Amino acid sequence: MLTRLSAVLVLMTAVLTGTAAAVPPPPPNPSDAEISASRAEADAKAARVGELTGRLTQAESRLQELLDDVSYKRELANKARVDLETAISEAEAARTEAAAARVQADAASAAVEESRRALDEFAAASYAQGTTVGSFSAYIGAKSPEDLLARAQMLEAVSASSLNRLDQVTRDQGTAANLDSSARAALKKSELKQAAADEAKKVAEQAQQVAVTAHSAQAAATEELQSDKDAVERELASARGAVSGLEAQRQQYDQWTEAKRREDEENARRAAAAAAAAAAPQAPAPRRPIAAAPAPSGNRVQTVINRALAQRGVIYAWGGGNHYGPTYGVRDGGVADSYGDFRKIGFDCSGLMMYAFAGAGVFLPHYSGYQYNSGRKVPLSQMAPGDMIFWGPGGGTHVALYLGGGMMVEAPHSGAVVRISPVRYGGIMPYVTRVL
Repeated sequence: MLTRLSAVLVLMTAVLTGTAAAVPPPPPNPSDAEISASRAEADAKAARVGELTGRLTQAESRLQELLDDVSYKRELANKARVDLETAISEAEAARTEAAAARVQADAASAAVEESRRALDEFAAASYAQGTTVGSFSAYIGAKSPEDLLARAQMLEAVSASSLNRLDQVTRDQGTAANLDSSARAALKKSELKQAAADEAKKVAEQAQQVAVTAHSAQAAATEELQSDKDAVERELASARGAVSGLEAQRQQYDQWTEAKRREDEENARRAAAAAAAAAAPQAPAPRRPIAAAPAPSGNRVQTVINRALAQRGVIYAWGGGNHYGPTYGVRDGGVADSYGDFRKIGFDCSGLMMYAFAGAGVFLPHYSGYQYNSGRKVPLSQMAPGDMIFWGPGGGTHVALYLGGGMMVEAPHSGAVVRISPVRYGGIMPYVTRVL
């Protein structure tokens, strides 16, 4: 009986004690030196990314300055073209006027010559007949002294009329000559004006081309810098991945060590007292309240911001966009045409503002200079989300929408898309415009 009881007790002890789940073999355990070296490499890559980010920010700022200069030079070239067209029209009108005056002067000269010739013939005939009145043959056939007197008076009247007509034609010739002289002077002046306008057009177009070339060179340099930054960022991601991998291995090893320690302690406790081996059930961890997501703002400013942000990635098109969305761009005879903006459906800077503010019932004109004067002027240091930021004289170069935190949304330039950017302070106006 005793032997049988002992066997039962041994069996119960074995059942109560049990065997803890075996801990798997230890995972790799990287050394502290390996982890430190990996972290140092990642830190070096991060520093390099920071350096390139700073240089890229400067390059993009310079690129924007050059783009602003291109825009300004493009407008000057457009002005020169308009001035030249006006000068050509004035010169053409002056040529027409000069030609008419020349015809009038030539006709007057011909009339004077004809009158002078007739008068000379009359005088010659009178001289040949020994009279200053007219040909003697005019008196032949007179029927009476009264008839003779009448014929003499008629010849005298004809002579006076010829002289008077000669005087009038001479005066007309002088007037025509004066008109011809004035017309030729006006023509010369208009031609000089046309030549000056043509030269100004050439200079303006050359300046525009210089600006475009400088912008293109800066764009290439910026693109190369962006490529370098992207490459280093990929290297940084790889380095951080390596650090994370080593740290994960270390964490797994530490967890294995802790699990092994707990296993040894548990086995020791179970070996000491089988009844105490059963661990008390743990109370469930208190659930943390889930923070409610912030409700979207229903105010008009947020509506404007949301409409602008919803257009991120839409292509830039010079002259594109209205109150209802993106539209085809228009020709500008320069940079925008070289990018084919007139074939694209998108926004330019002021077109994006038109669309954004139309959502709040504000319908802005499609020109940043007019938009600058469409609301209250607020000092730049006090700008708030929803304010419009401007660059260039009178705000006529560029406009963007301030988002807060030093960031803005804009349709920047041909070849780009609507995007979020840090606020650029080069050439910025000292006031923002607050519409809402």
